[in-house]
Amino acid sequence: MRSIWKNPYIDKVLLKKYRKNMKLWSRRSTILPNFVGKRYMVYNGIKHIPVLILKDMVGLKFGEFATTRIHHIYKKKN
Repeated sequence: MRSIWKNPYIDKVLLKKYRKNMKLWSRRSTILPNFVGKRYMVYNGIKHIPVLILKDMVGLKFGEFATTRIHHIYKKKN
């Protein structure tokens, strides 16, 4: 979490153009109010995951909504 006295980080590409189904590699960028209602494809290291931006997500990071870890479930041996 960034300190309050620092400004939120936003990638320059997001400020120039923000359109629907835009692919993002910048997981550390902060979600702004003008992104609400749009769907972005956030990269998780393997593939792009679609994320629909809602009003509650403003102020958080894009990377929080595209998980990078795979949870394995091991089968029980008899």
